[in-house]
Amino acid sequence: MGSVGLLYVGAVLFINGLMLLGLVPGKAAAPMNFFVGIMQVVFPTILLVQAEGDPAAILAASGLYLFGFTYLYVGLNLTFGLDGEGVGWFSLFVAAIAVVMGILQFTVVADPVFGVIWLLWAVLWFMFFLLLGLRRESLTAATGWFTAIIAHLTATIPAVLLLMGEYRSTWTWATILAVAGVVVLVLSFLLGRRGPLRTPPELQDTGPDHTLRGPADSDPRDGGRRRAAV
Repeated sequence: MGSVGLLYVGAVLFINGLMLLGLVPGKAAAPMNFFVGIMQVVFPTILLVQAEGDPAAILAASGLYLFGFTYLYVGLNLTFGLDGEGVGWFSLFVAAIAVVMGILQFTVVADPVFGVIWLLWAVLWFMFFLLLGLRRESLTAATGWFTAIIAHLTATIPAVLLLMGEYRSTWTWATILAVAGVVVLVLSFLLGRRGPLRTPPELQDTGPDHTLRGPADSDPRDGGRRRAAV
């Protein structure tokens, strides 16, 4: 993944994590999802056009669409108040492909650090599937914490290192990252027991699933069903 695109993946994941924690309203998070989503669709398309059939270049570009479509999907849901199940089940697909991408990083690309990063993304998107696709509302806060923290561990920090020319992929660093990821996952579930940090005013009194809805997401026709926020 390009270092510039990776940097903004960190930004949008951080914002979406804060949204799940109740610190950012849904409509306030929608623009960043559109910005990064468009970037992660346009950039890989350019890469594919320039790849000239190079398998390595095609592989590098293919993973970007997973992120681009996710963020565009979320942006549309937050803007138009769509139900979150579609994003949830798409997240299951992303999680499965992320596992494959991680294995390829280990076996083909020989980049163990990004192998771990892809596997951590697989865990993250699987949590999105549980939260949105299967409606496990009890995971809202834990998913928010994991998203907000893992954003920097798997995207922001690696992107900065890549931009500085200081990125090094060794098995030692991969192991450290894997351990850190597990610690963050456990910590997220512990912190998640307290529930969202705050419920924005526009989300209050909308039922037990209010933490996943944006300010314009309420629809009296569906009894206040939950909307998507990743």
